[in-house]
Amino acid sequence: MSEFDASTHLSIIRNGNGNLTHLISLPTTEANPDAAPGDPVVSKDVTLNVETNTWVRIYRPTKLPSNDNAIARLPIIIYFHHGGWILFSASDSATHLNCSQIASEIPAITVSVNYRLAPESRLPAQYHDGIDAIRWVRKQALLDDPEGEQWLRDYGDFSRCYLYGCGCGGNIAFFSALKALELKLEPLKIAGIMMNQPMFGGMQRTKSELRFATDQILPLTALDLMWDMVLPIGACRDHRYCNPMCDGAHKEMFSRLGRCLVIGFGGDPLIDRQQEFVTLLVTSGVQVDSRFDETGFHIIDMVDPRRATAVLNVVKEFILDFSRAGSSSSLDNKRLVKSNSS
Repeated sequence: MSEFDASTHLSIIRNGNGNLTHLISLPTTEANPDAAPGDPVVSKDVTLNVETNTWVRIYRPTKLPSNDNAIARLPIIIYFHHGGWILFSASDSATHLNCSQIASEIPAITVSVNYRLAPESRLPAQYHDGIDAIRWVRKQALLDDPEGEQWLRDYGDFSRCYLYGCGCGGNIAFFSALKALELKLEPLKIAGIMMNQPMFGGMQRTKSELRFATDQILPLTALDLMWDMVLPIGACRDHRYCNPMCDGAHKEMFSRLGRCLVIGFGGDPLIDRQQEFVTLLVTSGVQVDSRFDETGFHIIDMVDPRRATAVLNVVKEFILDFSRAGSSSSLDNKRLVKSNSS
């Protein structure tokens, strides 16, 4: 039997110059700023940072809710896609569909960040891109830029801005939120951080990592390779970017975070990390809503429409319900391990 090769599994070739060659090109979807009949969402691309070549795709529902015959302000969701630091973009069809559903179903103004990828850009570059996105959204709230983004200014509620990330995007959302604590963001307010199967790691193997070491989607060797390509050169997996559970000054900031939502599935190699992360947040005094389903694998919601709907419903509930007091809903309406802390 040939030895397993993580690069082959990820469909990449590591070049001598430190860059990657991607062997698979995924389908992409163009933004649609002009709605056709029946379109639930319109979208457009806007440059975020010319120097780093980053951009965002903004989504707005075509059917806008009203309140007292006036258009109601919508929450703003800054979204970070999954991809293990090295894969995918905001224009990939799967990401585009996910963000379109978020915008139409919640409803919300969704700002999907096309952050830099590794290994060409290593951490903390992706966190800087997250901060760039937060600052850009705040700039639209100031109303002093004649070139400001109209969808945000006309329809967005800057007092209800959420950071939402999937996989490594959950990691980006968390650390971007920590960095944002050092900024003066008024009138923008980060009302919550939503992390769907967030990607964390560490040198000491967890039981779930060992149990799912040969996972078909996220085998341990591929996971290690991703961390090797994104962490600062010379850093091990116990660096705080990978393992926030390790001791360090960063922990002192946790108590200042707002409401957090963490979603995970029992068949994900990362599930033990995610549950340990929730425990850390709770003991740090953070208000946490955790939704862990016993069944399901990493990114199941990207391939199973039923799970995608369930995850979207949990996210919608988190955004719309500010007075949660012990809901009994679950990701699949059958199995749930849930913990609330305030």
